[in-house]
Amino acid sequence: MGDILFSSWGKSIIDNRGKKDQDLEKQTTIELPEYFTENKKIKALMGWNGIVIRSPEVDIVDLCRGYIEAVLSHSKTCDRCNYCKTGWKEMIEVLQDIAKGEATGEDIEFMGSAAEAIVSNAKCSIGKIGPSPFLQALKYFSDDFAQAAKGAKPVIPGTYYSKLTAPCIDACPIHLDIPKYIEHIKDTKFAESIKVIRERLPLPGTVGRVCFRPCETHCRRALVDEPVSIKGLKRFVADHELKEGKEPAPEVTPSAKTGKVAIVGCGPAGITCAFHLAVKGHNITLFERLAEPGGMSAVGIPDYRLPRNILQREVEQLKRMGVTLIYNHTIGKETKLSQLENDFDAVFVGIGAQESLPLAIEGENEKIKGFFTGLNYLKEINEGLDPYPQGKKATVIGGGNVAIDCARSLLRTNKESVNLIYRRTRSEMPSDSAEIHDAEQEQVNFHFLTAPKRILAENGRVTGLECIRMKLGEPDKSGRPRPMPVEGSEFIFECDTIISAIGQKIDLSFLEGIEGVQTSPWNTMVVDEFTKQSSRPKLFFAGDCETGPDALITACAGGRKAAQSIDRMINQIPLEYETEHYFDKLFKIVNVYDPKEEIKKVEPRKRLHAKALPPEIRKSNFDEVESGFSAQEAVSEAERCLRCYQVITVAV
Repeated sequence: MGDILFSSWGKSIIDNRGKKDQDLEKQTTIELPEYFTENKKIKALMGWNGIVIRSPEVDIVDLCRGYIEAVLSHSKTCDRCNYCKTGWKEMIEVLQDIAKGEATGEDIEFMGSAAEAIVSNAKCSIGKIGPSPFLQALKYFSDDFAQAAKGAKPVIPGTYYSKLTAPCIDACPIHLDIPKYIEHIKDTKFAESIKVIRERLPLPGTVGRVCFRPCETHCRRALVDEPVSIKGLKRFVADHELKEGKEPAPEVTPSAKTGKVAIVGCGPAGITCAFHLAVKGHNITLFERLAEPGGMSAVGIPDYRLPRNILQREVEQLKRMGVTLIYNHTIGKETKLSQLENDFDAVFVGIGAQESLPLAIEGENEKIKGFFTGLNYLKEINEGLDPYPQGKKATVIGGGNVAIDCARSLLRTNKESVNLIYRRTRSEMPSDSAEIHDAEQEQVNFHFLTAPKRILAENGRVTGLECIRMKLGEPDKSGRPRPMPVEGSEFIFECDTIISAIGQKIDLSFLEGIEGVQTSPWNTMVVDEFTKQSSRPKLFFAGDCETGPDALITACAGGRKAAQSIDRMINQIPLEYETEHYFDKLFKIVNVYDPKEEIKKVEPRKRLHAKALPPEIRKSNFDEVESGFSAQEAVSEAERCLRCYQVITVAV
């Protein structure tokens, strides 16, 4: 089934029906995988960007029925447009008549008119985009419809999988139903909005402050003007709930069988895993080596971005759900992982990347006064301490969020100057672009194409940093241009404080006494991509210890997947992939977001930005920089959402 019989995907028509092998056209607008599941081949695809048919066994009339039934089931969630409410249902009724051989040519024309009316009058993508592949089917397979309508060609039922998605939903690692929770905000149903978020994510106030916003980079509104402030709206409903004095109270619906589960690490992955298992009624004990919840989120993110009380409040809901939290308890020291494996029905490990990578340059020595690793520096800052108050001229090495957080924190401890050096250019920096912008506003001095070469010290104190200029070469394994030193370009940075923030790694000492667990060359755990189960059936891993240093929302997504798997295992249900997992794999190839799409009939409307403290004020303290939206602002921003739901149907 490698050859394409017909394709309209991406508005490029390929019609190989009846052609000889040497005349077949090749598909170039989509790289469709051969299989959907492990043993079910993709025979056809129908969705937002057209139709692809591989197998002559596919009945186009029944494929349209399967697709439209899927669209109809999802369009009911809106119920705002009259044409959508009636049109899809009427098309289904005609398709059912066609399958019985009891339709006429007028009925087929009516379906086309109904589909066009939906496109012309719909207010969201379900109606504006949904009918397009069906209209293509009516145009290019008119004879198939006509023959079936008069009973000359029987309609053969197929096997289909369908999925509702949106570019923002697909881009979100935990696949929040973003259009739905924004729709509730638009209707001032704030409690309903946060309920939608908590179906998957127990940390809306936290993620609403520090998420790196992959959803916004795939927001179709940006193709008109600017992306919707999805992160800001998530924060708003969490803040509104807090302002109203309401406590999160997720409903617990116990599984048929519940068990005892140990969770190691009270960071985003562990919190999310504990939440979803507690919802299922399992008995959860959560172990954390720190004296407070949050893991690296608590000690590694300064208060000006994430106030501690926000994170702590969201963890309190776990206690109300019956989760036992044990702090100041390090697995591998106080308790061995093997003991947890013996004492519990399942163990989830969600520890963060807690150790800094070394610079590996001359003079590097943490015993030198004025030299710190980024994580250690931020831990002390978050405890309210300036670890080196006598230092006045600081240099930070690195380009990620930890480096930016260090630089902005240094400003808040009254340093005379703060410099940040990065070996590539601004466009290659892995840090959130918004954080870079804020740091620039606060007058952090950025020095690009600059790399450290040697730390200078006298009498056990930092006196400077020797650096070298860099130039960009060919892309490396990360896809970014490789930085290369410019010979003879060395120079000295005069500074008395140096912070190394070039990356983190995982401490795997907790595995002592555990055999047979596979690890990667990058010191991360090897687990199944979707179930998060390791080679030892009772041990599950997600978060940084699986992915390496990654985003907070990615850790939450991993924790949720692990919770689903642990619940299934305790209930003796095989850990097989679900349809959602297969669509996740498919969407990595069949892109949900098209950055070149032309969106018509949408009036430009500027994005609202939350109020922030002026740079000259905020850089003198650790008060939260952004204040969040008011209710009026949140509703106004929510109205910019285009509700970009899209449906896809796969024939197997």
